[in-house]
Amino acid sequence: MKITSVQFFPVDPGFRSRTWLFVKVMTDAGVHGWGEAYTLRGRDSAVTGLIAELGEACVGRNPFDIKHFLQVVQDDYAQRRSSFELYCAQSAIEQALWDIAGKACGQPVYNLLGGRCRERVRVYANGWSDHCKTPAEYADAAAAVVAQGFDAIKLSPLPGAWRTQVPRAHEKQVVAVVAAVREAVGPSVDILLDMLRRLNAGAAIRLGRELLPYDLHWYEEPCLAENLDAVAEVRRAVGTPVVTGETLYGKAAFVPVFEKRAADILNPDICNVGGILELREIAAMAEPHYMAISPHNFNSTTVALNATVHAAAGMPNFTLTEYYLPFARFAERICPGQLLPRGGHLDLPTAPGLGIELDEEALRRHAGYAGRAPALVAPATER
Repeated sequence: MKITSVQFFPVDPGFRSRTWLFVKVMTDAGVHGWGEAYTLRGRDSAVTGLIAELGEACVGRNPFDIKHFLQVVQDDYAQRRSSFELYCAQSAIEQALWDIAGKACGQPVYNLLGGRCRERVRVYANGWSDHCKTPAEYADAAAAVVAQGFDAIKLSPLPGAWRTQVPRAHEKQVVAVVAAVREAVGPSVDILLDMLRRLNAGAAIRLGRELLPYDLHWYEEPCLAENLDAVAEVRRAVGTPVVTGETLYGKAAFVPVFEKRAADILNPDICNVGGILELREIAAMAEPHYMAISPHNFNSTTVALNATVHAAAGMPNFTLTEYYLPFARFAERICPGQLLPRGGHLDLPTAPGLGIELDEEALRRHAGYAGRAPALVAPATER
């Protein structure tokens, strides 16, 4: 079996100014596979350009040679000068190769990766608070999403522009929001707080300590992962489990996290970390360091979600993964068979491959890019 073509499908879901980017790999045996790439406004064309270039380089390869594909993309194709955009392209094609392998073997992908450690995967709801501004709005929205059956919810309530020096008033807003949400959902719901890499270590420690009475399930990305000493400092000083990893690409980038004991939980994204196998290898590296894996998934609730579920099915140190609630409604238009949570969990797919198919006619009907990058802020607008 040989790869004959690699196509990409950019889709505009009409909200969040975010493109969904899918890849279809075809073979001479008539078996095809689907994958999905992570995207960011202003970088869509760079990712699609790399998918086109890398896809052309894949023609003639055996789709089963997935590990070798990962090696030569980084060693030879990139000449060991990789990038976020290349990892996104690699991740999408790699997922599609696993989809092909599973379909050719008549097995779900997790069976090709060593089988299951669980029959369902726990998810946390995100995106439910995108419209919220006041503590009362967050509290009402949290209660509503818990009423849908979720027992883990994530929020990012820090207001203002992304600057490292955060006004104390913004820190107080975070505390007020978390307090209101905890009161609304009660003690048994896990609250996951995402700081989006926006704080310096001192502010992160101060805020983390103020939030201790609200029993956060985790404190995600208090500081940039590029400064793991700062992340480790926060972890040691606060005590709440610290998460990092969504902006780290490839397993080598995670070695310093282990060496510095910088996190309790890692959250690599299957659509930019390198793909299914790379995510599984990072999870295996994390096991002897007693670090858990909670894959990031700010992608569609279709191919990326299925790929994440297959990867997570056989991870002993998996905890829960992201489910971006507002994406599901549009996803139904392009994928009627998407996984849907029941009681805060997703059942494992049982069909061969990733267990999902996209409607190509619908992809073309909604083709497009979701928006250009915002204009750069001028100095006059800064505080």
